[in-house]
Order: sequence, then structure tokens, then C-alpha cells
Amino acid sequence: MKKLLIIALAATATTIVACSDVKRTPGTIYMPDMAYSRAYESYADYSNLTEKGIHYTAMPVEGTMPRGAELPFHIAKDAPGDTTNYNASKAVPNPIESMSEAETIEAERLYQINCGICHGNKLDGNGPLYKDGNGPYAAKPATLVGDAKYEAMPDGQMFYSVAYGKNMMGSYASQLNRKQRWMVIKYIKNKQKEAKAAASTTTAAK
Repeated sequence: MKKLLIIALAATATTIVACSDVKRTPGTIYMPDMAYSRAYESYADYSNLTEKGIHYTAMPVEGTMPRGAELPFHIAKDAPGDTTNYNASKAVPNPIESMSEAETIEAERLYQINCGICHGNKLDGNGPLYKDGNGPYAAKPATLVGDAKYEAMPDGQMFYSVAYGKNMMGSYASQLNRKQRWMVIKYIKNKQKEAKAAASTTTAAK
């Protein structure tokens, strides 16, 4: 009976001690880097890493880019009076080979907001700023659909013009990111193809 009482008291004492709020210092850790991760963890507090001797800036490694991001346009802007890079941009292909219906709608929206005011909703160069010569802008903007020069212009050269500006058109690099610029250019090229197909159908019908 006494043995059972002693065992019961010992178990009770062990339970009380185990459940107490007393903080204990762990012993020597064999592999501290595995016990305490230095890897970046979501929602973790990294404000005191320097105090621990860990120098972590939370900045990406220089020269790297996030997964899924569009590759940078590797051709720099020409110096005034030079057209070397402008001509070289002809060889840069559009990374967007095709667009879904939703992407096409978004590309059209971006065009109407950023380009339509000059080049017109129909891509005919007759936007509100020109308005058949009656608008505030005296020079007619480029006719993107219907002008052989711009229909033959490669995607990369269009991208160069949108990114850096060309002649009277300023840069749209701050308004459109790289992917959006390529989307707008793909939208323009698709419209050019549609116009050519419609013209061929009309000619054949005659």
C-alpha cells in the first residue's frame, strides 16, 4: 500500500514539475544551425539578426531576377544622333507568341489608355490629340494599321520606341512594364494581321 502511495506521489510530482512554467536552459546543441534555422522564413522577425552576428539584408542577389519575370531589354538607348541600337533592336523577338482572350482584352485596354489618345482607337493615327488635324497636336501620329512602314516594323523595334521614345513620342517605360509593352505590341501586330486578312478577303470577293 505504501509503495502504491509513493508511486502515486512521485507521478503527481513529476506531472506538476513537467507542466510548470519554469523555463529551462537546454543543454549543449550538437548542430545549432539545424536547431535554429538561419533560412528566411515567412512572418519571422529579422529585426535583431545583426545583434546575433547574422548579416541579412533581405535584398535579392545583385544581377538576379524573380522567377516568371520578363527578361530585361538588353539593348541600351542610342546616344543622340546614333541609330545603331535602334536598328539592332529589329532582331529582338516578342517573347509573347500568343495571347488568350483575357490577355487580348487587357492588351487592348492598355493600348486605349496609353496609345489610343495619339494613334487612335482604330490604330489609324487619328486619336483625340490629332482629330483630323483639328486637335491640339498638329503632326499626325503614326498610322499603325494601314501604313506599310509600321506594318513591316519588327516587334523589337517597336519595343525600343515604346521603351525609350522615338521622334515626337516619349518613353512609356514608366507607364507600362516590360510585359505590358510586349502585350501592347502583340495587340498591334494582331490588329495589323486582321486588317490584312480582311483586305485580302475583300479583294478576293471582287
